[in-house]
Amino acid sequence: MDISILIIILSCSVLLSYGFDLISSRTKLPSVILLMATGIIIRQVTSILNITIPYVEIILPTLGTLGLILIVLEGGLDLELSGGKYKLIARTFVSAFLGLMLSMLVIASILYLLLGEKFYNAMVTATPFAIISSAVAIPSVRGLDEKRRDYMVYESSLSDILGLMLFNILVIPSGSGWESAGQFFKSTILIVIISVICCFVLLYLISRINHHVKYLPIISALFIVYAVGKIYHLSSLLAILVFGLFLNNTELFVRGKLNDFFKNDLFEKELEQFKKLTAESAFVIRTFFFLIFGYSTNISELADLDAWIVSCLILMAIIGTRYVSLKTSFKGSLNPLLYIAPRGLITVLLFLSIPPEYMVKGFRQGILMITVILTALTMMVAVMSYKKPTEQEETEEKLEVF
Repeated sequence: MDISILIIILSCSVLLSYGFDLISSRTKLPSVILLMATGIIIRQVTSILNITIPYVEIILPTLGTLGLILIVLEGGLDLELSGGKYKLIARTFVSAFLGLMLSMLVIASILYLLLGEKFYNAMVTATPFAIISSAVAIPSVRGLDEKRRDYMVYESSLSDILGLMLFNILVIPSGSGWESAGQFFKSTILIVIISVICCFVLLYLISRINHHVKYLPIISALFIVYAVGKIYHLSSLLAILVFGLFLNNTELFVRGKLNDFFKNDLFEKELEQFKKLTAESAFVIRTFFFLIFGYSTNISELADLDAWIVSCLILMAIIGTRYVSLKTSFKGSLNPLLYIAPRGLITVLLFLSIPPEYMVKGFRQGILMITVILTALTMMVAVMSYKKPTEQEETEEKLEVF
């Protein structure tokens, strides 16, 4: 392919995604659906023209991993650990953990009963479908009131982290479940220690580097930390979240003389620029991930009736278990939070990462795409039909313990 044509295609893809984002903000239609649909159309067009995009199997998980790192980093950079947020963090942690475990067990039970596989394999396969995708949820809740918007940002970010940690526990090669859990907790402690060290080092670099290129090397260093952690089965995504939280809440961790040593007068301005670069990088990666995901989907898989039936059962399980988790942690009306539980980038990434020996036999490939579509459409309808509470209703909700 001519290099000029390739440049035009890549540039148009980013502009198209930006247009979809604008459309999404006005119509509430999730941009990921438009991107996936575009990818499917591209596949049909390229098939007619006898053009094949190479290395899709390698590009898709690579983009997914980079996108996940940037999205978790972006989420950490948006989360505040101020005194007024501690109750919110505790409640969203309970909701994310309970929702993850309940939905994983219910979806695993569905797969076990329908396909007759080992229940452990069913749990591994079900885990990606039990995780709320912050990449899809956070951009979609901008129009909600502050209470529900903040709740969704924290919950979806925690769901990503907890879901990935659970997945790692399930697939770590060990002699028993207890050994896996023990190995996991050891790795978690180790990664927290490494994270703290990296946080101070990177904070120093942000404040002291005077070179005009300073943020991309730092992001590249985070990619390396994540990759090395993955090689040694560490919860490396936790390190990314810790770094984001650390940077956005340095006043809690860096005080006195440390503040003078690690930070300069331009730190706040530098941090804002770093946030913008992270957000725009995540946008570009997410764009190409969902385009290629749509391209990689065989349209005949979407016409599979069995796949639709299983996907609908999974959707029902997600909403049912979400009702239980929200009831235990959210004070106020559950609308529209009950229906905001999209599956997206992390679901696809983890599903593609399932070792062959743990994959449920007979699992229809179309279930993945259909579930992503159904959860996104359900979220869209809920957000479109939602009306912000009146001032009186907001006052009543604030009087409740949050």
